[in-house]
Amino acid sequence: MTEFFAEYGLFLAKTLTVLIAVLVVMASSVVLSRKAKTPEKLQVVSLNDKYDAIAAAMQSQILPKKEQKRLAKKRKSEKKARKKPPEEDAGNRMFIVNFHGDIKATSVASLREEITAILTLANERDEVLVKLENTGGIVHEHGLGASQLQRLREAGIPLSVAVDKVAASGGYMMACVAQKIIAAPFAVIGSIGVLAQIPNFHELLTRQGIKFEQETAGEYKRTLTMFGKNTEKEREKLRQQIEDTHTLFKEFVSRNRPGLDMTEIATGEHWYGTRALELGLVDEISTSDDYLLAASKKMRLYEVTYSTKKSLTARFLSSIQLALNRPTANQFDSHYT
Repeated sequence: MTEFFAEYGLFLAKTLTVLIAVLVVMASSVVLSRKAKTPEKLQVVSLNDKYDAIAAAMQSQILPKKEQKRLAKKRKSEKKARKKPPEEDAGNRMFIVNFHGDIKATSVASLREEITAILTLANERDEVLVKLENTGGIVHEHGLGASQLQRLREAGIPLSVAVDKVAASGGYMMACVAQKIIAAPFAVIGSIGVLAQIPNFHELLTRQGIKFEQETAGEYKRTLTMFGKNTEKEREKLRQQIEDTHTLFKEFVSRNRPGLDMTEIATGEHWYGTRALELGLVDEISTSDDYLLAASKKMRLYEVTYSTKKSLTARFLSSIQLALNRPTANQFDSHYT
């Protein structure tokens, strides 16, 4: 009993320390926010220029001077030819967006701005490529990410998704919106399933004589709880909610990729790229590097990035949130909360 109270006291001390630190940082942030707004920036970079610079650097170190001059002249001519008037350049462009997901799909905030920017200029003759790395997470957050990509489809703009490492669960929910999915040979693909997990401390608290009380209005306002006694009826209700979410997930994937055998691929399993191709989960095996390098020979490539500089408070709270989420995170399953 003494050991329990010692540990409990230490836990309370740590919790109070964190809370005090958060309050101090938040108070400082309020003062600073009155002085300056968070800077936002939309950046557009030509990847053709990047590839030209790489080629020139290699050639300058390896080829003889005469050959260097010939290729430099050729590059200059090709660069000039690529600089067409905007009305003539349409249909010869690819817009590239990078999406690096986390449990809460926080990058959706930037994705929505990038998509909006692209929609102001792109048309059905262009292409948008999303380089997506996403292990899944909270259902509604990733659902919003998929909805942002659907905006491109609804506008009639060809959409491709390239997966070099992973597009699992909520990540695949986003990827399946594309008309074409490109995956590296060992990229992790699939995991069409839903997961709910929650620790329960009821028995531990009961042994220590600690009571937990909770009042709700609405029979299913809360199903399972961390500190109270859970009933079989509550567990069954949560299972129903998980099954319903899984059904919606499967229907969404099926609408976007109607040729898939949902009985086979909606089991929560994941597959590597080459196996995913055999199952129809992806359309092509390639890295995003090879896909873009090949496209650069015939198209103008523009990488679109929207960024905001996070305040000290936002960075601090984000790190705390990640630390709290980490113990229950599963990299291949959506999280139902």
